[in-house]
Amino acid sequence: TTRDQLEFLRFPLGGLPKPRVRALAAELGLGVAAKPDSQDICFVPDGDYASLVKKLRPEAEVGGDIVDLTGRKLGEHKGLIHFTIGQRRGLEIGGSPEPLYVIRLDPATRRVIVGPRIALGVASARLSDINWLGGDYNGPITAKVRSLAKPVPAQLVGDRVLFDDPEYGVAPGQAAVLYAGDRVLGGGWIEETQAAEAALAA
Repeated sequence: TTRDQLEFLRFPLGGLPKPRVRALAAELGLGVAAKPDSQDICFVPDGDYASLVKKLRPEAEVGGDIVDLTGRKLGEHKGLIHFTIGQRRGLEIGGSPEPLYVIRLDPATRRVIVGPRIALGVASARLSDINWLGGDYNGPITAKVRSLAKPVPAQLVGDRVLFDDPEYGVAPGQAAVLYAGDRVLGGGWIEETQAAEAALAA
């Protein structure tokens, strides 16, 4: 999306609360008026993400090992398809005195690497396909890397987002959106992350 294209953007329902939009849809006889709210992506209406990924990437369902940060095997899994960075539940490994989280997924070895929460800390992320809409803006920014997360203070240096404090649950493939207050400055796709020093020491 370019700045010129944004000039044509209109949100005709943007100022209306959802109940009013539903009422208008009902008055107009639109079938979506009674449709329940959904947080699912539109092309996975039944919420079965695993089936979609399995269709697109069958190798993601091949099993492998669950290992700790030192490489010690803690268990086995039934495919990387079932894991996300930062996940804690459903690891099906026991015996650890502290909760373990998915720190990394290694498709080349089919390993799920787990560790303590502090090991999830990310200091920076390298972005690709950056779309900058902010013109010559050079003031303070915030970055948002998960849909439910709040934007956090950061800096953009070249193609890197440097988080002021370690950010957790950041993974390659996610989008990073950059803001000045509530104004979108731009964003890009996270290609790789750099662990925070505390994470490296974990």
